[in-house]
Amino acid sequence: MEVRPKVYTYHTSVKWTEQRKGVISCAGKPDIQVATPPEFKGHDGIWSPEDLFVASANICLMTTFLAVAERAGLVFTAYESAAEGKLELVDGKFQFTAITLRPTIILPANADAAKAKELIEKAEANCLISNSMKARVSLEATIR
Repeated sequence: MEVRPKVYTYHTSVKWTEQRKGVISCAGKPDIQVATPPEFKGHDGIWSPEDLFVASANICLMTTFLAVAERAGLVFTAYESAAEGKLELVDGKFQFTAITLRPTIILPANADAAKAKELIEKAEANCLISNSMKARVSLEATIR
């Protein structure tokens, strides 16, 4: 059995380009243009830290589900998920207070829907990003 290290380190950088815009980068990966969101006098059509924060929880749920489903031998034909983050002013500071993840998992005929529900719930409980967030993360899964 492979022994995994207990600590991993991830590195990113950000560079201001103009106005309220910048570029995030990570070695070996494509750069992403980022900006302040329009709600805070920023720019439409560019990823914001707020978008990426909510997307991180959504991506983590998917990748964790893929791992647990593979280990459990669950066959599914499609997976997609929408996510919504609620940003509120709390004690004079903005913070995310809730993120709702709405995955839809499509199963082949005669598949075990209860098993799929169990596995998506297990994935949410074990998602390292959600577990690292202060905001409450809830799951509203659809299994068909």
